[in-house]
Amino acid sequence: MQKLEIVQTIMTDFSKRTCIAGAGCYPMRYLWTDAFALCNFLELFRQTGKQSFKEEALLLVDQVHHVLGQHRSDDTRSGWISGLGTEEGESHPTKGGLRIGKKLSERKRDEPYNERLEWEQDGQYFHYLTKWMHALDLVTIATGDPKYNRWAIELAQTAHSKFTNTTYNEEKRMYWKMSIDLSYPLVSSMGQHDALDGYITYLQLVKTASRDQEAYELHLDTEIAQTAQMCQAVHMATDDPLGIGGLLGDACKLTQLIISGKMEFLCDMLSKLLHFAKKGIDAFMLTGTLKYPAQYRLAFRELGLSIGLHGVEKIRTLCDEYPAHFADHRFLASQSKALETYLPLCGIIENFWLDPENQKSNTWGEHIDINSVMLATSLASEGYLTID
Repeated sequence: MQKLEIVQTIMTDFSKRTCIAGAGCYPMRYLWTDAFALCNFLELFRQTGKQSFKEEALLLVDQVHHVLGQHRSDDTRSGWISGLGTEEGESHPTKGGLRIGKKLSERKRDEPYNERLEWEQDGQYFHYLTKWMHALDLVTIATGDPKYNRWAIELAQTAHSKFTNTTYNEEKRMYWKMSIDLSYPLVSSMGQHDALDGYITYLQLVKTASRDQEAYELHLDTEIAQTAQMCQAVHMATDDPLGIGGLLGDACKLTQLIISGKMEFLCDMLSKLLHFAKKGIDAFMLTGTLKYPAQYRLAFRELGLSIGLHGVEKIRTLCDEYPAHFADHRFLASQSKALETYLPLCGIIENFWLDPENQKSNTWGEHIDINSVMLATSLASEGYLTID
């Protein structure tokens, strides 16, 4: 079976399983998974030209906003989490942020913290919100409708203002997890790459918005300046495959921004991301994780690495095609070439998780939606990685 056919099958099954367009079932929405799923539907539309995939993408956007943009069914509160009325909430569905979509309700302000339980409880994650901003932006690029980019910018404005806090020595930081209504932090520590994701995503949104003559009031100047400052203190080194994949995905977006947005000032950051991604993969390979049986592995984390590695080819190609845009083209080319030695990992990871025997493991079945959707993204990575 060809890759495109596999992706179509995976996404059709996901749509039925989570009730995107089905009748008589309750939608099961989870923001991270849905962001990647949205990119996949858009890529299927691009490759096949079938309107059904575009319709599926737009249905998913609407459903995410109406499920995760509103209070839970088991909450005493109801309506949009932004507090907006019905009509205004429809026009600005991301104004209050978006829930994660966890099975359990959020921890109340006066409840004690339980690290194990917190993973299962609802709230808002900044790094999930940036993924949805990215996906919404791609809907505008795919359809030409600017409202999705506007919603992404409104989400960025809200998320940044609520997640960002000032320390005792006047430094800007970000909470890792906030309550559903963004009124208090659930986890006060800062996500390792949250500021970096925010900075690059904001630049992406602004670039798309520059084509929208009616979006003059939607700007992210303050948000970009503050995340740029926070990035200076970000410790990028990681041996987590999902984190490494995130660095490479960000590097791929940076490369495209440098070329199409005339943002040569980003070259130093691009080189830094490639440096730490290479160190991270070197360290990850020493763990021997990819030799473990399926029951001891987490597919979506490995597939995150595979998705990021697919971006390495794009980085190298763009650097070679547009050398004048890069301050040190030869050095960046050498960095991407060094990372290309790890490109075979994409096939190794994808083939392992395509194996029906490995999909029988508990670690696959317990996370089937996020696992299968990210497998599809890895198999059709252009839909996630291309921002122009």
